[in-house]
Amino acid sequence: MKLVQVYDPKRGIQAAKLENDKVFPVVYEQKGVRSLLDLVQYAAAVKMELPEVVDELVSKEPLALSWESLNTAPEPGRPYLAIPIHPPEVWACGVTYKKSAEFRDEDTQTSKGIYDYVYFAKRPELFFKGRAGHCTGTNDFIGLRSDSKFTAVEPELAVLIDSTKKVLGYMVANDVSAWDIERENPLYLPQSKIFRGCCALGPVLVTADAVPDPYKLKVSCTIRRGTGILFAGETTVRMMKRRIEELIDFLFLANTVPDGTVLLTGTGIIQTEEAALQENDVVEITIPEIGTLRNVARRIG
Repeated sequence: MKLVQVYDPKRGIQAAKLENDKVFPVVYEQKGVRSLLDLVQYAAAVKMELPEVVDELVSKEPLALSWESLNTAPEPGRPYLAIPIHPPEVWACGVTYKKSAEFRDEDTQTSKGIYDYVYFAKRPELFFKGRAGHCTGTNDFIGLRSDSKFTAVEPELAVLIDSTKKVLGYMVANDVSAWDIERENPLYLPQSKIFRGCCALGPVLVTADAVPDPYKLKVSCTIRRGTGILFAGETTVRMMKRRIEELIDFLFLANTVPDGTVLLTGTGIIQTEEAALQENDVVEITIPEIGTLRNVARRIG
């Protein structure tokens, strides 16, 4: 099952089910259920699976606008495809792929070997990435800090979870990061990772029942500048050293995790410094079973 959110200038955000090119609203006005986060919280409250709740509430009539017509750059005066969910929290995992550990150790100016250590250690790297206000959806912008000269994409599989550790679904993610800030000193990690437009999610949420083996998913990334391809790379989730369940277990250690939290699982695609993002670069990250997340880089100050 594929779920989306649609922004309508008259109705605001509403959750919907995607079937081929048709978009079917999923709302329960009497209970105040309109967004996908509302659906997740409602499913948890009534102790039902998310797909079951969707099937119970989905409209029989699709929206007048098709998926193709909604899948466009956001404009306040017209309906468009919004971010699949506005997460209360986003957490991210680092150094889950060997290539990431090797790159970060080579380029850090201090504490050589700390990333390789984490790659092999029992405890993974886990860090807070932001909240809904830091996130954008497909066709929207990703941020470029004015104090960074090497902002890079980090194409990842995103996992949506509830407060009981249950995996609800998967999205494509971009953990946009100012690598030169972290490279200067690992203590600058929050500044490298958390800013406006630092996390892109989309284009849809695919429910967990539709992805029997997430480790078979392939991830590819292309960065375009003008009419040319600046960078391209690909990997598979099976190249990740750690299991998704392990990462979730560590997130929940001594921590309260709200329903609708998103966990980014790490990247195995390493962008070159020669391809550092510039304004108006177009980034496309694809997981075929989920779709293509497309964003344009914008300077945010």
